[in-house]
Amino acid sequence: QVQLAEFGGGLVQPGGSLRLSCKVSESIFDFSAMGWYRQAPGKERELVATISVGGIRDYGDFTKGRFTITRDENTVYLDIYSLKPEDSAVYYCNARRQSKTYWGQGTQVTVSS
Repeated sequence: QVQLAEFGGGLVQPGGSLRLSCKVSESIFDFSAMGWYRQAPGKERELVATISVGGIRDYGDFTKGRFTITRDENTVYLDIYSLKPEDSAVYYCNARRQSKTYWGQGTQVTVSS
């Protein structure tokens, strides 16, 4: 059973930075891709960033250089800079392997003064 556990969410002031972590129960290199998605209240879940097993990164159009996805053996990270209130959402970690997709439970990020 693949398990994904997100950490690092919380309340942050506008302009601040945050690092989200997603710890995976297996080596992330056993998956074709890892990613971060987010969902704000009343909105659809949207892609934030993905990284393939080969290290190719892809970002959502809104990220505009403020988001960076990195990884090590068992953890995928999402660094967020210059946080804005519209970045408030539940952030989910995602892993894909063959035809299967796995999701974590999500971590809440709230950007407010």
